[in-house]
Amino acid sequence: MSDAARLAWLRLARSEGVGPVTFARLIETYREAGRALAALPGLARKGGRRAPLRLFDAADAERELENAAKAGARLLIWDDPAFPALLRAVDPAPPLIYVLGDPAILARRTVAIVGARNASAGGRKLAEDIAAGLGAAGVTVVSGLARGIDTAAHIGAIATGTAAVLAGGVDNVYPPENAKLHARIAAEGAIVSEMPPGTTPQAAHFPRRNRIISGLSLGTVVVEAAIGSGSLITARQALEQNREIFAVPGSPIDPRARGCNDLIRQGAILTESADDVLQALQAARPFALREPEPAAYQPPAEDDVDAARPAVLELLGPTPVGLDELIRRSGLAAPLVLCVLLELELAGRLHRSPGQHVALI
Repeated sequence: MSDAARLAWLRLARSEGVGPVTFARLIETYREAGRALAALPGLARKGGRRAPLRLFDAADAERELENAAKAGARLLIWDDPAFPALLRAVDPAPPLIYVLGDPAILARRTVAIVGARNASAGGRKLAEDIAAGLGAAGVTVVSGLARGIDTAAHIGAIATGTAAVLAGGVDNVYPPENAKLHARIAAEGAIVSEMPPGTTPQAAHFPRRNRIISGLSLGTVVVEAAIGSGSLITARQALEQNREIFAVPGSPIDPRARGCNDLIRQGAILTESADDVLQALQAARPFALREPEPAAYQPPAEDDVDAARPAVLELLGPTPVGLDELIRRSGLAAPLVLCVLLELELAGRLHRSPGQHVALI
């Protein structure tokens, strides 16, 4: 990909209203990020947007790439050969990631270990032991560099290979006490983020970071997690991505064990050691990986989309409806419905929820 095309890809990914689903649809429709970028304002107007859509400025994109180069980070887009194959298989995959360190470590078998920030001493030791056992078997351990279980998992696997996924930029050390660990992982493993270098982590960034943690991994091990914790969000995302879920059981009187015990009740693999993880992965069916290939999709004619728009709008409302159900009830071809939804999302009028459900805002 040329420098100009890569710059357009970054601008498209950072433009207002463009999330992973919308980005994938735009690339499928227009084949090239530059063409999709040029089409954004018109699509948003057709979806009912009145205010101008904010496109990511070329100068800002160039500045972001310069900051990445200064930090020593590499930008990977999803059709780069070095883009992690497991993450590419997520539907939809993140449009891009930054990697500080060696991306090759993400091409090995990978398993995530996550858990409580206020972890017990026993939980930390167990996470460290599981990580060390996985590392000895040639598995890269992925976690989020947070306090508690994440830190223990990275420490356990630092000698054999670990990757940290951050909610902020790859050069933003958080928490501050993990500065030395961050530096060592950058030197010997990989630091990953989809946020621009220099970004300070915000609460809204963590679900996206958790999705990458699970997406990079064949399975996710949860060690100590309270009900409603971020670790359980990572486990849910792993389930949506068709990955294995492992949970370490704990005392029913410890709130930090309730999330893991609940996962086991729901079918997660009870895990006491790295061997439990390795045996389950060996018995699992091979994971189907998608390779980048040119899209065969041909966008429908504008007149056809204009004619379909009223019918789709009539079926949408504040209650989420499944995408398949929407297409079936509309009686329209799927590409027509998807084009209308794309316009509505760019106009800020469509909400997407898990399970391919959509609702009108």
